[in-house]
Amino acid sequence: VKMKRLNILILIILCLFTGCSSMKITPKENSYRLSKINKFYKEWKGVRYRYGGYSKRGVDCSGMVKILNKKEFNIILPRTTKEMVKVGKKVKNNKDWGAGDLIFFKTGWGVRHVGVYMGNNKFMHASRSKGVMISTFKGYWIKKFWQTRRVI
Repeated sequence: VKMKRLNILILIILCLFTGCSSMKITPKENSYRLSKINKFYKEWKGVRYRYGGYSKRGVDCSGMVKILNKKEFNIILPRTTKEMVKVGKKVKNNKDWGAGDLIFFKTGWGVRHVGVYMGNNKFMHASRSKGVMISTFKGYWIKKFWQTRRVI
């Protein structure tokens, strides 16, 4: 009976420590996610930006993120950036960001933007000027950064 209680106590302690550990994903999982994101990007690259758009005739940032997650990961996300930022878990340390994490920006007063992190400081998003594209997380984007969330 004492040994059983000790094993349960050890298990509880391990669970508590695991819950506090970093949010890094394994290299294998990261590679798997990235391959799915790249596949999606090849199909959607250059699709023009259209506010409220949700197809290859035109798509906005949250529409693209919603379509990607449904098509490649079978995850249903809310339609708007305002609602998307409420799901998943916040990833505070940028060293823990992984492929597929949602990266959010505040680009203006009351204006929000979302993209999908790809690793190596790159993210895919639907930009107003160039449509679906890959950008580097630097300069303008660092200044506008808001938060990163993991939904996969």
